[in-house]
Amino acid sequence: MSTFLDDVDSRPGSTTSLLRTVIGLYLRDAGGWLPASAFLRLMEALDVPAAVTRTALSRLKKKAVLDALPRDGVAGYALTPGAGTMLFRGDSRIFAPQAMADGDPWCLVSFSIPEAEREKRHQLRRRLHWTGCGTVAAGLWIAPAFRRAEIEEVLEGLGLREQATLFITDTPMPGGYPDGGGLRDAAARWWDLDSVAALHHDFIREWDPFREASAGDVSPPSAGAFAAYVRCIDSWRVIPYLDPGLPPEFLPRDWPGKEGFAVFEHIRGIHSGPSAEFVRTVAAQGAGSTLEA
Repeated sequence: MSTFLDDVDSRPGSTTSLLRTVIGLYLRDAGGWLPASAFLRLMEALDVPAAVTRTALSRLKKKAVLDALPRDGVAGYALTPGAGTMLFRGDSRIFAPQAMADGDPWCLVSFSIPEAEREKRHQLRRRLHWTGCGTVAAGLWIAPAFRRAEIEEVLEGLGLREQATLFITDTPMPGGYPDGGGLRDAAARWWDLDSVAALHHDFIREWDPFREASAGDVSPPSAGAFAAYVRCIDSWRVIPYLDPGLPPEFLPRDWPGKEGFAVFEHIRGIHSGPSAEFVRTVAAQGAGSTLEA
């Protein structure tokens, strides 16, 4: 059984995804533990009823993201060690996504997994996809070389490291493009860049109006600032997992990645501080409650 925890196994906007986003943003800064009542109040600010939040908390406990842990008679939840690793890995993805420059090295992943382990093979393909890898062939995947450590972690977590070979190489030289196409055509075949571009465009369309409306402003600590920031992060956080961070020569000339990140950074600058202050206030109020989750 793999001990690798996924940060991307829930649909953005769903209760579980919003709760994961709240956990990722605030639970570590709170010392790894929050009162159950604080979770209920924070999710209420996101228009999630208490009963639905309780169900989501139980689900994340079963997934080994949270442990139920009372403190001084106060019901609460603590982050598991595995979840801490997962969130640390996600921080760099979400807040500082990497991108290749032309001429940077690549990582190729070659593997052969027998039919008897087809479930592991399915999990490997799924996780390589969410690592930003592209599919050159059924057993040959490609990613920027800076993803090597993450790919190794996926392989180790599934117990498949000995069945895979990694190569660090220069720019690929694809063939089979008689119309004169080259690297951009190959990238479009190896990755679903249209879908990734659509995610960027959807994010920009949803959140750019907030950037324009809040130009030069800083939100006061409030449930509204908290809700806006959490929903923004929840919408954004899957995109850096699926965007492979390809160099310019591999991308369409109108690639929306930089614009999407600029919108994200602006919303973050406006709402992150006030949102964190709101959470600290809610957590302090919840520390004296014996409310059960």
